[in-house]
Amino acid sequence: MKNGDNYCVLTPKGIELYEYKTGKKLDTIVEFALLDFGENKKNVVIDYIFSKDEKKILLAVNPEFIYRYSYYADYYIFEIETKNFYPLNTQGKQRLADFSPDGKHISWIRDNNLFVTDLSTPERNVVQITKDGKFNEIIYGTSDWVYEEELSLVKGYAWNEKSNKLAYYRFDESGVKEYSMQIWGELYPKEYKYKYPKAGEDNSVVDVFVYDLSSQEHKQVDLGQNKDYYLPRLQWSKDENQLIIHKLNRLQNQYDIISVNTQDYSTQTLYSETNKYYISEPDNVYFLKDNSAFILKSERSGYSHFYLVKLKDKSINPITSGNYDCEKLCYVDEKEEKIYYTAAQSSAINRELCVVSFNGKKQKIISKQIGTNDAEFSKNGNYYIGTFSDHQIPTIYTVNNRKGETLITLEDNSSLRDSIKKYSSEKKEFGSFTTSTGVSLNFWMIKPSNMQEGKRYPVLFFVYGGPSSQEVLNSQRRASDMYWFMSLAQEGYITICIDPRGTGMRGEEFRKCTYMELGKYETEDLIEAAKYFGSINYIDKTRMGVFGWSYGGYMSSLAITKGAEYFKAAIAVAPVTNWRYYDNIYTERFMRTPQENPEGYDSNSPINHVEKLKGNYLLIHGTADDNVHVQNSMDLVDALIKQNKQFEQFYYPNKNHGIYGGNTRLHLYKLMTDFIKRKL
Repeated sequence: MKNGDNYCVLTPKGIELYEYKTGKKLDTIVEFALLDFGENKKNVVIDYIFSKDEKKILLAVNPEFIYRYSYYADYYIFEIETKNFYPLNTQGKQRLADFSPDGKHISWIRDNNLFVTDLSTPERNVVQITKDGKFNEIIYGTSDWVYEEELSLVKGYAWNEKSNKLAYYRFDESGVKEYSMQIWGELYPKEYKYKYPKAGEDNSVVDVFVYDLSSQEHKQVDLGQNKDYYLPRLQWSKDENQLIIHKLNRLQNQYDIISVNTQDYSTQTLYSETNKYYISEPDNVYFLKDNSAFILKSERSGYSHFYLVKLKDKSINPITSGNYDCEKLCYVDEKEEKIYYTAAQSSAINRELCVVSFNGKKQKIISKQIGTNDAEFSKNGNYYIGTFSDHQIPTIYTVNNRKGETLITLEDNSSLRDSIKKYSSEKKEFGSFTTSTGVSLNFWMIKPSNMQEGKRYPVLFFVYGGPSSQEVLNSQRRASDMYWFMSLAQEGYITICIDPRGTGMRGEEFRKCTYMELGKYETEDLIEAAKYFGSINYIDKTRMGVFGWSYGGYMSSLAITKGAEYFKAAIAVAPVTNWRYYDNIYTERFMRTPQENPEGYDSNSPINHVEKLKGNYLLIHGTADDNVHVQNSMDLVDALIKQNKQFEQFYYPNKNHGIYGGNTRLHLYKLMTDFIKRKL
């Protein structure tokens, strides 16, 4: 909350107010049972937003999800003092509703058009800002599929601080090719079509406009004639007339931060950066209150670090430095000129909460425990809610002061910890090994707790391996999978996970060495792991398998083909099998286009190595996967049949990339467990 002393929690019953220093509940600000949501009795409140003055709350109710992050919802306004409660609009669900900074307007989206509701009048008049939005053609105020998936951009508009100007994106996706999926269940299956730009194909044409509420005029920002770019972020600085647009070229190796003067619409470049590989996904920058400078994260030194960029002379001043990667900017203390941030300072597998002065001096670690630390600070920075876990301890939530000292434990997950102890004594063990080419790779291992001396055990390698990802982390990451691996250990299987070359938090060169040839070095490292662990006296090198999902499914498919001499079995869930089939923002970032780099696309496609398959292969996919299309598996199946290769496959009707819902996950993991027991 704005006073810096309190925070709110969303529960199924309401929005509750708590005090940082004591952790005590002070009030229930909204009790959902007392609100009239109409005839719909489910009334699941998924999100809430306070107006800046904290006199009104916007509730998002009964969501209908679209893709990974996006959804429609019924939005309602609750006025705290009067207890007035009313729907934002009754003509259908809305998207991305939000208050203007002065709290007098709410902006929202329906049918790809942008609307503004005026709360300052009794009639609550609605102005439709854009008119020609249309599904699969024109989008206002939000993004297309590929921007949402690969740039995490969903909300595509922003108010200036004075609340008199609204900047927004316009996506013209009419020239983007469609992908279609059948949705099963009716006599005649439905066909769902949406715009999905694959590698090398045309993107949406993206423009930025500014709407002036007083004049009701729209102004387009001139970003040049060449529209083959990406605009990953849109924000206002502290100056009410300064719009900030973040811009990447199509190859994503040049990044510009552009300032737009919305009085005369002149532009200037505040910051520019090029990279011999690619720019990692940029995010909003933090502007100081006096608008003299902003803070950004960059890999310009070879590691991810924070920099202070001064607007007057555009000087770029490092705040953090060293041979480690920073992760998240948690809080900026402008009075003390310090930043609080998380970093993998001690090891790539850990995250520390750190503090440092703007000038790079007086840097220190303030988190007290070794593992994965994160922090959400109060408005005044006096407190933060800390989250901590390691490979044994489920997440602990605490209230801390800015020195890192724990004031209160909000949740220690002791019951979960007791349950784990009750059912399993298996634990993660961390280590590293050096490949034959001199590369050190981190790993974790889960072994049976009752191993017998002289007995050799089969191994299941779990792999993801995608660019900048990380699975070997001292945390509860993918905890449900970890519990599955513990249960497999009780069945006599060792699970090992490695982070191959290309993964994150070990500097730019390690992270980006897979550029232009995804799959090559990662597969080599997985084979090196099989050789290394196969030489250990308690491991049966004739019974090694590999399991992966998405990029991990791609890796397991390569392992059982290119690494057929080392792996007896593989499970691939929702795998990419040909990078030509995947979206262009992700794929071209690491591979450039198929036209530029055909060899890179072909040499590490599992489809082109099916003749090498010797072991047992299980292929799994959801038929309604909007991310990694089932086309990937269908074409791989076709190639396997042509080579007369026997394998097993399973398709989940109408399930997306996550393959979940109802009994689906239970069914999936039973299926995979049965395969492992039969084939490994």
